Amino acid sequence: MKRRMYTLGVQIILIIMAALALFPFLWMISTSLKGSEEAFAYPPKLIPEVFHWENYKEAMTALPFGKAYLNSFKLAVINVTGQVLTSAMAGYALGKLKFRGSNQIFGGFIAVMMVPYTVISIPLFLIFSQFNLIDTHLSIILMTAAYMPMGVFLCRQFIMALPDELIEAGIIDGANYGSIFFRIVVPLVKPALASLAIFSFMWNWNSFYTPLIFLNSQDKFTVPLLLNMFKGKYTVDWSLIMAASTIAVIPVLVVYMFAQKYIIEGITITGMKS
Repeated sequence: MKRRMYTLGVQIILIIMAALALFPFLWMISTSLKGSEEAFAYPPKLIPEVFHWENYKEAMTALPFGKAYLNSFKLAVINVTGQVLTSAMAGYALGKLKFRGSNQIFGGFIAVMMVPYTVISIPLFLIFSQFNLIDTHLSIILMTAAYMPMGVFLCRQFIMALPDELIEAGIIDGANYGSIFFRIVVPLVKPALASLAIFSFMWNWNSFYTPLIFLNSQDKFTVPLLLNMFKGKYTVDWSLIMAASTIAVIPVLVVYMFAQKYIIEGITITGMKS
């Protein structure tokens, strides 16, 4: 009986926490379907009296939202691919290849995690200015594609847990380090790489600071930058902003829905290791 009451109490707490987490998202969708006056009505209503579906059409046509969507998708795919590949390779080298100074290099990655992102963006901006890379997508790719110390940390911890006998068996069979990495290591740490890819995609898709620093032309803007342009100098049309934000969050939801199995596997494996 006590166990049932405990389980029921935990479930009630989780339901309340889930409702609190979902409420801002539901409010965003609700506001996106309201008129400008109803968005500030008091007392506030979650369900609009009149559904203004035209807000979505206006949000898509008021600014080049389609172009920004393509820009964000292109940068996210390139940066995620680069971050996952470099993190996995660095994690493999630091976790399984024994060489002098590997622990010190890994300590350097940990130290970089404590450095604020804005600190490295300033010198990089000056360097990119010298190479005329400002206002180009290449500057953002060079800034983020190979920079993810948290990914290196995650991959190293997963790869270190793999039995050394697998690596030794590959070497005995005549495989080189590249073959061992792609044929043995990568399939075994797929849940970790999938989780890393999802978090990296979310971070890149929602990134505002880096594009704000390096991009100036509207046709090169990403979705977060274009959303910021919905704010006027004196007024803000919150209905359009919420409609555009709802459209912008769709790719993240789609990626999570298709890859949530790997996230759960990654969490499960992490729990088993601890």
